[in-house]
Amino acid sequence: MPGTPSSSRATSTDYSRWCGAMEVHRRLLDQNPEYAGNRSLVENTAAEYEAGERTARRGVTDIPVVVHVVHNTPEQDVSDAQITSQIDVLNQDFRMKNPDVALVPAVWQSIAADSRIEFHLATRDPLGRPTNGITRTPTPLRDFDTDDAVKFSLGGGQDAWPADSYLNIWVCQLRSGLLGYAQFPGGAAATDGVVITHSGFGTTGTAAAPFNGGRTATHEIGHWLNLRHIWGDDGEGCTGDDFVADTPNQGGPNTGAPGFPKTSCGNAPNGDMFMNYMDYTDDAAMFMFTAGQVARMDAILDNARAPLTGQAVHA
Repeated sequence: MPGTPSSSRATSTDYSRWCGAMEVHRRLLDQNPEYAGNRSLVENTAAEYEAGERTARRGVTDIPVVVHVVHNTPEQDVSDAQITSQIDVLNQDFRMKNPDVALVPAVWQSIAADSRIEFHLATRDPLGRPTNGITRTPTPLRDFDTDDAVKFSLGGGQDAWPADSYLNIWVCQLRSGLLGYAQFPGGAAATDGVVITHSGFGTTGTAAAPFNGGRTATHEIGHWLNLRHIWGDDGEGCTGDDFVADTPNQGGPNTGAPGFPKTSCGNAPNGDMFMNYMDYTDDAAMFMFTAGQVARMDAILDNARAPLTGQAVHA
């Protein structure tokens, strides 16, 4: 499997968030013409939903999850309790039941949104056998990169369960300060899902501050549901676009825990929405999705990811 660490990436002693989703996205655009075409269709549909031109799903969508723990050391073999703590965070964050949502600045409280998505560990494996929704795979590899090796048994990892039936989450040791990465909708089923480093997963066990609040998975699953980074991935310029109308334009990612307001790109007086799950702030400093972002999730769950959700919708 290809992939070598880049000298421009964060080091293991750098406590800023770093996500590899756009690196994967650009690699797939370069290597896979079918992916590029799929992405165009996905974005056209998302624009129609955000503009209110198409009716969104109703009720709450329940997504079955399989967690693939790929471990080289006993520490990396995270406990069931650590995995459960992550599922609990996802169910709070995506339903806007997280207690810290009360910290959303008043100016954005009206657009903070319940995604109407819940998650549960799968109870049946692909063959219909009872499961706890967790696989555990020893690996001879010390760590993994964004080249998707962790998603294949031949790469030292674990093969995905069918992407039309499960959200695959791989938990392993990622290298070079990488917290996680996701594949946007439109890519191959064999690599569909998200990857999280074990020290940024859940709220207990090996989860380490400042990324011990479970928000790395919230961020990466946001990408899996077609959300972009809130600054539009243009470096530190002001021309990037996350394709969401109700998120302010901002100049690059925010890290740590900024004070409100923090302005850039002429977006005073309210400044950057650095408390959005799709920025790069510490776990304790991010606590909201917007209505526009939820519209993009609606578009995905009604279309590209409709086979996964099936009839698993309740009022």
